[in-house]
Amino acid sequence: MSERPKTVRFLRWVGVALLVAVFGVYLGLPFVMGVVAIVPGGGTVGTAPVGAQSVTLETDDGVTLDAWYAPPAAGTAIVLVHGAGSSREGVRRYFEFLVNHGFGVLALDLRGHGTSGGKTNRLGWESTHDVAAAVEFLHGRDEVKRIGALGLSMGGEVLLGASGDLPDIQAIVAEGATRRTVDDIMAMPSERSLVRNFTARVMLGTVGLFRDEDEARPLLESMRASGATRFLLIPARAEPLEITANELYASELGERATLWIAEEGGHTGALSAYPDEYVGRVVSFFNMQLGE
Repeated sequence: MSERPKTVRFLRWVGVALLVAVFGVYLGLPFVMGVVAIVPGGGTVGTAPVGAQSVTLETDDGVTLDAWYAPPAAGTAIVLVHGAGSSREGVRRYFEFLVNHGFGVLALDLRGHGTSGGKTNRLGWESTHDVAAAVEFLHGRDEVKRIGALGLSMGGEVLLGASGDLPDIQAIVAEGATRRTVDDIMAMPSERSLVRNFTARVMLGTVGLFRDEDEARPLLESMRASGATRFLLIPARAEPLEITANELYASELGERATLWIAEEGGHTGALSAYPDEYVGRVVSFFNMQLGE
Protein backbone atom coordinates (compact mmCIF):
# COMPACT_ATOMS: atom_id res chain seq x y z
CA MET A 1 0.00 0.00 0.00
CA SER A 2 2.84 2.40 0.74
CA GLU A 3 4.57 1.97 -2.63
CA ARG A 4 1.68 3.38 -4.67
CA PRO A 5 1.53 6.79 -2.91
CA LYS A 6 5.28 7.11 -3.29
CA THR A 7 4.97 6.42 -7.02
CA VAL A 8 2.16 8.93 -7.37
CA ARG A 9 4.14 11.58 -5.53
CA PHE A 10 7.17 10.88 -7.70
CA LEU A 11 5.13 11.22 -10.89
CA ARG A 12 3.63 14.47 -9.62
CA TRP A 13 7.10 15.88 -9.00
CA VAL A 14 8.16 14.76 -12.48
CA GLY A 15 5.12 16.54 -13.92
CA VAL A 16 5.88 19.71 -11.99
CA ALA A 17 9.50 19.61 -13.10
CA LEU A 18 8.43 19.21 -16.74
CA LEU A 19 6.02 22.13 -16.46
CA VAL A 20 8.71 24.32 -14.94
CA ALA A 21 11.14 23.32 -17.69
CA VAL A 22 8.59 24.06 -20.43
CA PHE A 23 7.73 27.40 -18.84
CA GLY A 24 11.41 28.29 -18.59
CA VAL A 25 12.26 27.36 -22.18
CA TYR A 26 9.17 28.75 -23.92
CA LEU A 27 8.32 31.75 -21.73
CA GLY A 28 10.96 32.55 -19.12
CA LEU A 29 14.06 32.43 -21.34
CA PRO A 30 12.66 34.45 -24.28
CA PHE A 31 11.19 36.96 -21.80
CA VAL A 32 14.65 37.45 -20.28
CA MET A 33 16.15 37.77 -23.77
CA GLY A 34 13.61 40.48 -24.56
CA VAL A 35 14.52 42.37 -21.39
CA VAL A 36 18.23 42.09 -22.25
CA ALA A 37 17.47 43.53 -25.69
CA ILE A 38 16.45 46.86 -24.14
CA VAL A 39 19.40 47.14 -21.73
CA PRO A 40 21.94 49.83 -22.74
CA GLY A 41 24.26 48.42 -25.37
CA GLY A 42 27.55 49.72 -24.01
CA GLY A 43 30.65 48.80 -25.96
CA THR A 44 33.95 50.55 -25.29
CA VAL A 45 35.55 52.89 -27.83
CA GLY A 46 39.28 53.45 -28.21
CA THR A 47 41.16 56.18 -30.03
CA ALA A 48 40.28 56.89 -33.65
CA PRO A 49 42.13 54.86 -36.30
CA VAL A 50 45.01 56.48 -38.14
CA GLY A 51 43.68 58.93 -40.70
CA ALA A 52 40.24 59.18 -39.07
CA GLN A 53 38.63 61.97 -37.10
CA SER A 54 35.93 61.81 -34.43
CA VAL A 55 32.67 63.43 -35.56
CA THR A 56 29.18 63.92 -34.14
CA LEU A 57 25.90 63.33 -35.96
CA GLU A 58 22.36 64.39 -35.09
CA THR A 59 19.38 62.21 -36.03
CA ASP A 60 16.02 63.56 -37.14
CA ASP A 61 14.50 62.41 -33.84
CA GLY A 62 17.05 64.29 -31.76
CA VAL A 63 19.62 61.63 -30.83
CA THR A 64 23.33 62.51 -30.82
CA LEU A 65 25.60 59.88 -32.35
CA ASP A 66 29.38 59.62 -32.20
CA ALA A 67 31.37 58.32 -35.14
CA TRP A 68 34.75 58.04 -36.84
CA TYR A 69 35.19 59.45 -40.33
CA ALA A 70 37.94 59.06 -42.90
CA PRO A 71 37.47 60.79 -46.29
CA PRO A 72 37.57 58.78 -49.53
CA ALA A 73 40.42 58.80 -52.00
CA ALA A 74 38.12 58.53 -55.04
CA GLY A 75 34.62 59.59 -54.02
CA THR A 76 33.16 56.40 -52.50
CA ALA A 77 32.29 56.31 -48.79
CA ILE A 78 31.06 53.35 -46.74
CA VAL A 79 28.76 53.55 -43.72
CA LEU A 80 30.05 50.96 -41.23
CA VAL A 81 27.67 49.56 -38.60
CA HIS A 82 28.52 47.32 -35.62
CA GLY A 83 26.46 44.57 -34.01
CA ALA A 84 24.25 44.56 -30.90
CA GLY A 85 25.99 45.42 -27.64
CA SER A 86 29.11 46.55 -29.49
CA SER A 87 30.41 49.86 -30.84
CA ARG A 88 32.52 51.24 -33.69
CA GLU A 89 35.48 49.69 -31.85
CA GLY A 90 34.10 46.30 -32.87
CA VAL A 91 34.44 47.15 -36.56
CA ARG A 92 37.93 48.68 -36.40
CA ARG A 93 39.46 45.95 -38.62
CA TYR A 94 36.81 46.59 -41.27
CA PHE A 95 37.40 50.35 -41.03
CA GLU A 96 41.10 49.87 -41.60
CA PHE A 97 40.94 47.56 -44.61
CA LEU A 98 38.30 49.74 -46.30
CA VAL A 99 40.43 52.87 -45.81
CA ASN A 100 43.51 50.99 -47.04
CA HIS A 101 41.63 50.28 -50.28
CA GLY A 102 40.75 53.93 -50.85
CA PHE A 103 37.23 54.06 -49.49
CA GLY A 104 36.01 56.76 -47.17
CA VAL A 105 34.47 55.27 -44.03
CA LEU A 106 31.94 56.56 -41.52
CA ALA A 107 31.75 54.14 -38.56
CA LEU A 108 29.05 55.17 -36.11
CA ASP A 109 27.94 54.07 -32.67
CA LEU A 110 24.23 53.30 -32.98
CA ARG A 111 21.94 54.89 -30.41
CA GLY A 112 22.43 53.44 -26.95
CA HIS A 113 25.77 51.93 -27.97
CA GLY A 114 29.35 53.05 -27.48
CA THR A 115 29.44 56.75 -26.65
CA SER A 116 26.27 57.69 -28.54
CA GLY A 117 23.17 58.99 -26.81
CA GLY A 118 19.65 57.63 -26.91
CA LYS A 119 17.95 54.48 -25.71
CA THR A 120 18.83 51.18 -27.24
CA ASN A 121 16.93 48.37 -28.82
CA ARG A 122 19.30 45.57 -29.71
CA LEU A 123 17.02 44.60 -32.58
CA GLY A 124 17.74 47.94 -34.24
CA TRP A 125 14.09 48.92 -34.65
CA GLU A 126 14.81 52.66 -34.35
CA SER A 127 18.16 52.76 -36.12
CA THR A 128 16.98 53.72 -39.59
CA HIS A 129 17.14 57.22 -38.09
CA ASP A 130 20.82 56.60 -37.29
CA VAL A 131 21.68 55.41 -40.81
CA ALA A 132 19.77 58.35 -42.28
CA ALA A 133 21.92 60.71 -40.17
CA ALA A 134 25.04 59.01 -41.54
CA VAL A 135 23.83 59.43 -45.13
CA GLU A 136 22.99 63.09 -44.49
CA PHE A 137 26.48 63.65 -43.06
CA LEU A 138 28.11 62.10 -46.12
CA HIS A 139 25.93 64.10 -48.50
CA GLY A 140 27.32 67.21 -46.83
CA ARG A 141 30.90 66.28 -47.74
CA ASP A 142 32.11 67.52 -51.12
CA GLU A 143 34.55 64.63 -51.41
CA VAL A 144 31.77 62.00 -51.23
CA LYS A 145 30.08 61.09 -54.53
CA ARG A 146 28.76 57.57 -53.87
CA ILE A 147 27.63 55.73 -50.72
CA GLY A 148 27.75 52.08 -49.73
CA ALA A 149 27.39 50.33 -46.37
CA LEU A 150 28.64 47.33 -44.43
CA GLY A 151 27.00 45.95 -41.29
CA LEU A 152 27.58 43.04 -38.95
CA SER A 153 24.81 41.03 -37.27
CA MET A 154 22.26 43.59 -35.99
CA GLY A 155 24.18 46.20 -37.99
CA GLY A 156 23.47 44.21 -41.13
CA GLU A 157 19.79 44.00 -40.22
CA VAL A 158 19.72 47.74 -39.57
CA LEU A 159 21.11 48.39 -43.05
CA LEU A 160 18.78 45.94 -44.76
CA GLY A 161 15.86 47.46 -42.89
CA ALA A 162 16.90 50.98 -43.90
CA SER A 163 17.52 50.16 -47.56
CA GLY A 164 13.95 50.82 -48.66
CA ASP A 165 13.97 54.29 -47.12
CA LEU A 166 17.53 55.22 -48.11
CA PRO A 167 18.12 54.23 -51.75
CA ASP A 168 21.14 56.56 -51.85
CA ILE A 169 22.99 53.65 -50.24
CA GLN A 170 23.57 51.88 -53.51
CA ALA A 171 25.45 48.81 -52.27
CA ILE A 172 25.12 46.97 -48.95
CA VAL A 173 27.20 44.18 -47.42
CA ALA A 174 25.32 42.43 -44.60
CA GLU A 175 27.10 39.72 -42.63
CA GLY A 176 25.28 37.58 -40.09
CA ALA A 177 21.86 39.20 -40.61
CA THR A 178 18.78 37.09 -39.86
CA ARG A 179 15.44 38.57 -38.72
CA ARG A 180 14.11 41.22 -36.37
CA THR A 181 10.29 41.14 -36.73
CA VAL A 182 7.50 38.57 -36.73
CA ASP A 183 6.99 39.20 -40.45
CA ASP A 184 10.66 38.34 -41.04
CA ILE A 185 10.13 35.05 -39.24
CA MET A 186 6.94 34.22 -41.12
CA ALA A 187 8.65 34.92 -44.45
CA MET A 188 10.76 31.79 -43.91
CA PRO A 189 8.67 28.63 -44.55
CA SER A 190 10.75 26.56 -42.13
CA GLU A 191 9.97 28.97 -39.26
CA ARG A 192 6.20 29.33 -39.69
CA SER A 193 5.05 26.65 -37.27
CA LEU A 194 4.23 27.90 -33.76
CA VAL A 195 6.68 25.40 -32.29
CA ARG A 196 9.47 27.05 -34.28
CA ASN A 197 8.57 30.69 -33.75
CA PHE A 198 6.82 30.86 -30.36
CA THR A 199 9.91 31.80 -28.34
CA ALA A 200 10.93 34.46 -30.88
CA ARG A 201 7.42 35.91 -30.70
CA VAL A 202 7.66 36.11 -26.90
CA MET A 203 11.04 37.85 -27.12
CA LEU A 204 9.87 40.37 -29.73
CA GLY A 205 6.66 41.00 -27.82
CA THR A 206 8.63 41.65 -24.63
CA VAL A 207 10.77 44.26 -26.38
CA GLY A 208 7.68 46.02 -27.71
CA LEU A 209 5.99 45.88 -24.30
CA PHE A 210 8.83 47.51 -22.38
CA ARG A 211 9.89 49.98 -25.06
CA ASP A 212 6.39 50.89 -26.30
CA GLU A 213 7.65 50.71 -29.88
CA ASP A 214 6.14 49.35 -33.05
CA GLU A 215 8.11 46.69 -34.85
CA ALA A 216 10.42 47.94 -37.57
CA ARG A 217 9.78 47.51 -41.26
CA PRO A 218 10.32 43.86 -42.28
CA LEU A 219 13.70 43.29 -43.89
CA LEU A 220 12.51 41.66 -47.10
CA GLU A 221 9.86 44.34 -47.63
CA SER A 222 12.50 47.03 -47.26
CA MET A 223 14.97 45.32 -49.59
CA ARG A 224 12.28 44.90 -52.25
CA ALA A 225 11.53 48.63 -52.01
CA SER A 226 15.19 49.67 -52.27
CA GLY A 227 15.16 50.30 -56.01
CA ALA A 228 18.47 49.45 -57.65
CA THR A 229 20.43 48.78 -54.45
CA ARG A 230 22.67 45.73 -54.65
CA PHE A 231 23.39 43.37 -51.77
CA LEU A 232 26.23 41.07 -50.74
CA LEU A 233 24.86 38.67 -48.11
CA ILE A 234 27.29 36.70 -45.94
CA PRO A 235 25.84 34.00 -43.67
CA ALA A 236 27.91 31.47 -41.72
CA ARG A 237 27.46 27.79 -42.52
CA ALA A 238 27.52 27.09 -38.77
CA GLU A 239 24.41 29.27 -38.24
CA PRO A 240 21.32 27.53 -39.74
CA LEU A 241 19.02 30.52 -39.29
CA GLU A 242 21.49 32.76 -41.13
CA ILE A 243 21.54 30.30 -44.03
CA THR A 244 17.74 30.07 -44.15
CA ALA A 245 17.19 33.82 -44.00
CA ASN A 246 19.88 34.83 -46.46
CA GLU A 247 19.04 32.14 -49.00
CA LEU A 248 15.48 33.46 -48.94
CA TYR A 249 16.60 37.07 -49.38
CA ALA A 250 18.94 36.14 -52.24
CA SER A 251 16.21 34.12 -53.95
CA GLU A 252 13.64 36.92 -53.66
CA LEU A 253 16.01 39.68 -54.84
CA GLY A 254 17.39 37.75 -57.79
CA GLU A 255 20.28 39.43 -59.59
CA ARG A 256 20.35 42.29 -57.08
CA ALA A 257 21.78 39.96 -54.41
CA THR A 258 24.98 37.94 -54.18
CA LEU A 259 25.20 35.18 -51.57
CA TRP A 260 28.54 34.07 -50.13
CA ILE A 261 28.27 31.34 -47.49
CA ALA A 262 31.27 31.32 -45.16
CA GLU A 263 31.98 27.62 -44.68
CA GLU A 264 34.32 28.19 -41.74
CA GLY A 265 33.96 30.48 -38.76
CA GLY A 266 30.86 31.27 -36.75
CA HIS A 267 28.59 34.28 -36.55
CA THR A 268 30.32 37.30 -38.19
CA GLY A 269 33.54 35.29 -38.29
CA ALA A 270 34.19 35.36 -42.04
CA LEU A 271 36.90 38.03 -41.93
CA SER A 272 38.87 36.02 -39.36
CA ALA A 273 38.34 32.73 -41.22
CA TYR A 274 39.06 34.08 -44.71
CA PRO A 275 40.90 37.41 -44.33
CA ASP A 276 42.18 37.70 -47.89
CA GLU A 277 39.07 36.35 -49.59
CA TYR A 278 36.79 38.47 -47.42
CA VAL A 279 38.63 41.69 -48.21
CA GLY A 280 38.82 40.76 -51.88
CA ARG A 281 35.11 40.00 -52.18
CA VAL A 282 33.96 43.10 -50.29
CA VAL A 283 36.32 45.46 -52.11
CA SER A 284 35.40 43.99 -55.50
CA PHE A 285 31.69 44.24 -54.69
CA PHE A 286 31.91 47.90 -53.73
CA ASN A 287 34.14 48.74 -56.69
CA MET A 288 31.78 47.00 -59.11
CA GLN A 289 28.61 48.54 -57.70
CA LEU A 290 29.92 52.00 -56.80
CA GLY A 291 32.71 52.54 -59.31
CA GLU A 292 32.57 55.64 -61.47
